[in-house]
Amino acid sequence: MIPIDLSKKIAVITGGSGALGRVMVRTLAEAGADIAICYYRDEESAQRLQDEITAKGVRSITVQADVTDQGSINSMRNVVSEKLGAANIIVNNAVIQYSWTSVLEQSPADYESQFQSCVLHNVYMAQAFVPAMVEAGWGRVIGINTECSMQNFAGQSAYTSGKRGMDGVLRVLAKEVGEHGVTVNQVAPGWTISEKSESRESDEHYWSKVPMQRRGTAQEIANTVLFLASDLASYITGAYIPVCGGNVMPAI
Repeated sequence: MIPIDLSKKIAVITGGSGALGRVMVRTLAEAGADIAICYYRDEESAQRLQDEITAKGVRSITVQADVTDQGSINSMRNVVSEKLGAANIIVNNAVIQYSWTSVLEQSPADYESQFQSCVLHNVYMAQAFVPAMVEAGWGRVIGINTECSMQNFAGQSAYTSGKRGMDGVLRVLAKEVGEHGVTVNQVAPGWTISEKSESRESDEHYWSKVPMQRRGTAQEIANTVLFLASDLASYITGAYIPVCGGNVMPAI
């Protein structure tokens, strides 16, 4: 058996108290990583999660931050550094939710919020945490993208524009920091089953088009993040990896 061992690694997960974030926190903690759970509003869920994973023997803290504000991200980094040490794994998972509608009806503010939470979120996290990774000669930057970036369906314009902008930032970053042992990759979930989203027969309109004929789970997303965070993925960078049962397939 090939183990994945993240002991002595420090991971920061934005949106860590959310449905997908919680599963990623638990999964990286199970591999031995110390975890900073970054939350925006749900302090209670973040604290419960911290108690849960601390009981497994890893160090953990909760940190409040607004991922659209550079000062807030920098303050969060300072807290992580003081209490856990310099982070060498960041998972950029948080995103602002909004109403999906047509380009002709979408509020300009929705495009701005997606730019802030997808593009600038990744820029601020990189500027805050990657310099220490470069100095150490090892690091992992993992952005949570979406299958929507390839689908471009009606009603998705604000979300897709933000996520496609994020894709450009992270691909460029991968080229800029690869020589320092820092990898930069993206995980792109499909419509995923989580604690808040149970599979139902009414979902057939989605999964009937998926080659694997089902929806994925939050754990399957977290497993991919775990792999990319590990030394098993040491020669993978600049990748956009759909975890959607084949619903989208990047082509060459």
